[in-house]
Amino acid sequence: MFGNLKEYLVKELQELESQNLYKHERIIESPQSAEIIVKGKKVLNFCANNYLGLSSHPELIKAAHDAIDKRGFGLSSVRFICGTQDIHKELEEKIAKFLGMEDAILFCSCFDANGALFEPLFSEEDAILTDALNHASIIDGIRLSKAQRWIYNHSDMRDVEETDPTTGKKVKGLERCLKEAKERGSRFMVIATDSVFSMDGDIAKLDEICDLAEKYGALVMLDESHSSGFMGKHGRGVHELYNVMDRVDIITTTFGKALGGASGGCIAAHKPIVDWMRNKARPYLFSNTLPPAVVGATIKCLDILTKSTELRDKLEANTKRFRSEMNAAGFDIIPSEHPITPIMFRKYENCSELAVKFADRMLEEGIYVTAFSYPVVPRGKDRIRVQISASHSDEHLTKAISAFIKIGKELKMI
Repeated sequence: MFGNLKEYLVKELQELESQNLYKHERIIESPQSAEIIVKGKKVLNFCANNYLGLSSHPELIKAAHDAIDKRGFGLSSVRFICGTQDIHKELEEKIAKFLGMEDAILFCSCFDANGALFEPLFSEEDAILTDALNHASIIDGIRLSKAQRWIYNHSDMRDVEETDPTTGKKVKGLERCLKEAKERGSRFMVIATDSVFSMDGDIAKLDEICDLAEKYGALVMLDESHSSGFMGKHGRGVHELYNVMDRVDIITTTFGKALGGASGGCIAAHKPIVDWMRNKARPYLFSNTLPPAVVGATIKCLDILTKSTELRDKLEANTKRFRSEMNAAGFDIIPSEHPITPIMFRKYENCSELAVKFADRMLEEGIYVTAFSYPVVPRGKDRIRVQISASHSDEHLTKAISAFIKIGKELKMI
């Protein structure tokens, strides 16, 4: 029976290859860091989510070893059977306090957290209002729920319905969606959004979202995966940046980016929501417990971030410098204050091929970046998504910017 499926898959994979859309994985032969080894060569890494440079921090590595020594390698169980250790409760308390929420519940990833959230809370009587560019995990989580769904045009807060000139499809602003959901008599309404949209690096209009939520009696759910640890005055996230920490009802986030870079995630919310998740969330009830090494290292990470904003401040300075000099050089960059810095190829007819060629040439210059093409981003919006880290030195930034300028001129982009 596999013969027919094999023939189909081989053909489709060849088609992806011909369109420069096949995702080739480069192999890293070293720890994750600002400097990594690829094919035996040391290169500078400018495409990891290692925002604070903590992925290989010696204190986190020691904390992971200590946790293994004291609590073992794994729990071989789910939480409610015999998989809850004291350190799991300690991490839940620390992450809830860090995010400014009443309680938190751990998951193996933020993808699992988002997949767990919606189905137990919302039914046919309810409405979920979701940004058109939300992360795949939010989309998948909403699909598992039987709630009514409204998709609002990306970051569009207006009370409008109009035709998208690019797609020809009807799109609605958030307020229009809220009005329709309320008129339908929805029991509960929840606005779900990323805090930072990972492909463009743009930040949700969270203050306006909270205003509309209060106007229409809706909850606010926020995925802080690309902001926890470094956005806001103390690095707590976009809800701190916009001073709305007391107006957000549910936060999901990951420990796999700024908060140590390993794995794991959580839902942080009002205590009754978290208690409900412990009893009803399927990825929590039917998945093995987060391993002690990850838990111990993440606790240490939060301890480091609570004591000082030094890493957050360094990341902000690095981001400002990189964005300023790349804009001055003439590259097409989506405006934002976030360390995600997309170098866009949308002006060029052969944008997919050009983005891949650019990334390959950058690697030859000792700079590791990755080209993003469809289906990760919409067709025609190919890019190299640069991600800045607090672990990048001034010399690292100078070398990367110089390489971009050199290859940009070589390929007649600037």
